[in-house]
Amino acid sequence: MKKLLLSLVAVAAITFGANAQTEKGKIILGGNVGFNSTKVDGAAKADVNFSVVPSVGFFVGNNFAVGTGVGYNYNKSVSTRNQNEAFEVAPFGRYYVNLTDQFKFFGQLSVPLAFGTVKDVNANGDTGAKLGTTTSIGVNVAPGFAFFPNKKVGIEFSVNGLGYENFTTKAEVTGAKVKTNSFGLDANTFAPKLGVQFYF
Repeated sequence: MKKLLLSLVAVAAITFGANAQTEKGKIILGGNVGFNSTKVDGAAKADVNFSVVPSVGFFVGNNFAVGTGVGYNYNKSVSTRNQNEAFEVAPFGRYYVNLTDQFKFFGQLSVPLAFGTVKDVNANGDTGAKLGTTTSIGVNVAPGFAFFPNKKVGIEFSVNGLGYENFTTKAEVTGAKVKTNSFGLDANTFAPKLGVQFYF
């Protein structure tokens, strides 16, 4: 009887440890930061891409969190002579599945929305006049794994998944709109995302 009681206590402790970070009522803080610079032969300056999207979420149930990210994306391409800047809002829902008490698999559904501007860039890499505005609405499903070295920190490894995007550009002078719809699977394991989330 004593062994059975100790076994039940051990199982309860492991289960509690596994769910402690992702139980109902907890808060998750994190986000992502990206930077890329590419120099194309013949271009006066390098193409630069920078983005920062901090996020916050709330566990409405055990292992299920909802939240949003709010951030900024900057892309200056001297090689194609344009500069894009956009503010982004990305509501999400995320569900965790316990693998062990320190490893969890998760799937995330997000709906990124971005509103920005397009500007002209000359051959010297200088930014010029505003060419138009942009609007992007998308849906993305992405898988990942989280490792918890302790109850407050999760180190995440994820890849892009199945996604859809509706991208609209409105010309500044004429008001003409050009819409592009894209849909596809981009689970590129050679371009993973590595991040850190904090759980409170």
